[in-house]
Amino acid sequence: MHLRASGEFRHVYAHGKRYDGRLMTAFVCLNERAHHRFGITASRKATGDAVERNRAKRLLREMFRLSSPALESLNQKYDWVFNARRSLLEVKLAAPLEEFQKIVARVARDEK
Repeated sequence: MHLRASGEFRHVYAHGKRYDGRLMTAFVCLNERAHHRFGITASRKATGDAVERNRAKRLLREMFRLSSPALESLNQKYDWVFNARRSLLEVKLAAPLEEFQKIVARVARDEK
């Protein structure tokens, strides 16, 4: 369920569609698998020290996990790469979850 290799990330960046939000940037690329996969980046420049990067990654992982019903409503399966922004560290889980729901709705509109 995770993107791990740098080549997988590069493929999503090169061939996927970019969705910008206030808390994160999502890159979405169609995959040929039976499930969605995701990867997370939280750079030192964007989020700060290791503690902050780890918190940003935890928030994004939990957001993806809680969004599985919305993801299943999509007609196709995708690879997702999330880039954390500094503003993500200033909010609780509800805000990134809400923003991700909006991104999923935009992906669903783009499917049609």
